[in-house]
Amino acid sequence: MSLRVKTIVVGQLQANCYLIFDSEKKEACIVDPGDDADYITRVITDEKVTPTQIIATHGHFDHIMAAAELQLAYNIPFLIHQKDEFLVKRMNETAEHFIGVKAGPSPRISANLEKGSKLNVDKSRIEIIETPGHTPGSISLYDKKAGFVFVGDLLFAGGGVGRTDFSYSNQRELDISIERILRLPEKTILYCGHGLETTVAEARQYKH
Repeated sequence: MSLRVKTIVVGQLQANCYLIFDSEKKEACIVDPGDDADYITRVITDEKVTPTQIIATHGHFDHIMAAAELQLAYNIPFLIHQKDEFLVKRMNETAEHFIGVKAGPSPRISANLEKGSKLNVDKSRIEIIETPGHTPGSISLYDKKAGFVFVGDLLFAGGGVGRTDFSYSNQRELDISIERILRLPEKTILYCGHGLETTVAEARQYKH
């Protein structure tokens, strides 16, 4: 059994949606479906996988706008940290404010994720790490065995980090969260919310 990660770049803000799936059983987890539900659905069909859940690393609209449509299409749960529920409810107004579009209905939250939660993708167990700062409920999804972690907008390849100029953001919490992720094994792949993936070793080269 081996997990595969498929990157799908979506929306005006070029957010990364990810499919995590078992190459044998073909059950998939959708991470951060930010837009373009039809495109994501085509990729799912091409990969011949069956989605079982949708997970958001945080509640910003550019990472969840396709979630409701996919949730209905596949009859699967949408999971997010409780502290970002307010952002899910604001999705339409923030999408209209930042990119001038109506995002449609917000996804229905099926369950809340918190530190220590474990998610199953077939036989793999993905650990939830709380990494607040960019948003209060930002999380990272860590698979120790596979050697990767999805960090949302916590940090980016090339040394960038998540913005903290929102009223609900916290720079100190962001710094602590980054340090938490950079303590993972150096070969761990970091799948970011925008742009290319990087590794813990590469990210450690930048002073945050």
